[in-house]
Amino acid sequence: MVKAIEWFKDRVIMLDQSRLPAEVTYIECCDYHTVAEGIKKLWIRGAPAIGIAAAMGIALGARDIETEDFEEFMAKLEPVCNLLLSTRPTAVNIQWAVDRLKGLLADKGGLPVVQLKEMLIEESKRILEEDREVNRAIGRYGAGLIKDGDAILTHCNAGALATGGYGTATAPMFIAQEQGKRIQVFADETRPILQGARLTAWELMQEGIPVTLITDNSAGSLMKKGLVDLVIVGTDRTVRNGDVANKIGTYPLAVLAKEHGIPFYVAAPTSSIDLSISTGDEIPIEERDPSEVTHIFGKVTANGRESFWGSIRIAPEGVAVRNMAFDVTPHRYVTAIITEKGVFKPGDVRHIMDRL
Repeated sequence: MVKAIEWFKDRVIMLDQSRLPAEVTYIECCDYHTVAEGIKKLWIRGAPAIGIAAAMGIALGARDIETEDFEEFMAKLEPVCNLLLSTRPTAVNIQWAVDRLKGLLADKGGLPVVQLKEMLIEESKRILEEDREVNRAIGRYGAGLIKDGDAILTHCNAGALATGGYGTATAPMFIAQEQGKRIQVFADETRPILQGARLTAWELMQEGIPVTLITDNSAGSLMKKGLVDLVIVGTDRTVRNGDVANKIGTYPLAVLAKEHGIPFYVAAPTSSIDLSISTGDEIPIEERDPSEVTHIFGKVTANGRESFWGSIRIAPEGVAVRNMAFDVTPHRYVTAIITEKGVFKPGDVRHIMDRL
């Protein structure tokens, strides 16, 4: 199964997802600035994956701090954390990773700084390994919701590319396949970055799962024809009342699913649950560069450099653009939330953390 990110020797190796499926290219990140750039430019994306990347970025930044004094070390680590936190505001996993690594150091003032640096590296690698186990657990619980012969609709990419491995929304599909269930998947193209077309379709094909690519505005028609049995999507943040933030276009899918009596499931690792926020109205929604909407994916060469995004203009010059990267689905449209701790009704999400 494809790996989105890995710690190798003294650096972070990141699959450049902005080039998929045209090219499989890995980028070596030798410092935290490059990791931050990778998160911002979507070389790596998906809530769990950017949490892992942030942890590894902190470890890289810490490694380059030159001091033997604990207080000075922590002070110099702060801007590293702040830069990584600034990259993408909607997914809570970056904040979760920052809090976890800071917490690791909180009572370690008596240890040599060189030992603290090694601890951060090991903890970031541990987060990666834990995420893989979390995803398999989500897959085991979610597979129980899938029947032999089911057709599943998914949106964006919540597969191995978006996580440490195995995926969240795709994990139940992979486990169902391992169990011998015959399934098929409809993957929304997911405008404007086309994560469904470029990433999910490619990833499912790599694993031998039958997948059909559809335009974003085809879902309702397929549901009306009775061709969709259930919807499974990921989430970048789940809040106390069970509202979920996910890739733009998720909310209308949930409304359509409810209208047609189709179960709508959200795969949510506990690392993406934010109990500090009461409702989805409080979730910060990232707005991205208008060029992602006015231009489309395509490989061109300009000034001696290759570009894979924002290359081919499809909209008139000067047109106003809103490019919201996420939307919020109210909990009343969510049938259940699949976590590594079990399957919960949205209203019970606040109790999930008690099981940790």
